[in-house]
Amino acid sequence: MDAGELRELQAPLKERYREDPAQALITLRANAELDGLGISCKVETGRAVVEAGLHPATGGDGSLACSGDMLLEALVACSGVTLRAVATSLGLEIRGGTVRAEGDLDFRGTLGVDKSAPVGFQAIRLSFDLDTDASEEQLATLRKLTERYCVVYQTLRTPPEIEVRLA
Repeated sequence: MDAGELRELQAPLKERYREDPAQALITLRANAELDGLGISCKVETGRAVVEAGLHPATGGDGSLACSGDMLLEALVACSGVTLRAVATSLGLEIRGGTVRAEGDLDFRGTLGVDKSAPVGFQAIRLSFDLDTDASEEQLATLRKLTERYCVVYQTLRTPPEIEVRLA
C-alpha cells in the first residue's frame, strides 16, 4: 500500500467523521470467559481465544498468557501498525524491523506482600529497530506521529476514567 492508496481508503471515513462526529465514536469490547477450571480466563481476541492466567511470579506455571504480557503485546501491535501507517502516509520506506516493549513490575504489590509496593507497571520501554534509509529528521517525525496516533500508547500515557462494576 502506498500513501495514495492509504489516503483513498481513509478519505471517506475522515469525511464521514467530519460531517457526523458521532459516527467516529465506537465502543471497542474485550470479553473473557471464566470457566471455573482454574485461575484463568479465556479472552476472545476477535481472531482466536487466548487463555490468560497467573504469571509464574504469582504462582502460575507459565502455560497461560499473562495479562501484563498481553498489555505489552497490545502496545507493540498498535504502535507497529501505527508506525507503518504513518510511514506510508509520509512516503517513507520501512523495509523491515522490530518493535519491542518491556515493562517493569514489582510483584510484591500484586501479591499484597508489601502494601507500599505499587501494583502495575512502573516503567515501560517501547523501542523500534527499523531497516530504513529515512533521515534523522524523518525518523523524528515518524516517532512523534506514531506516538500521537497510537491508541494504546496514548491510553497508557493519559489514562481514561475507568468504571468497575461487579454484578
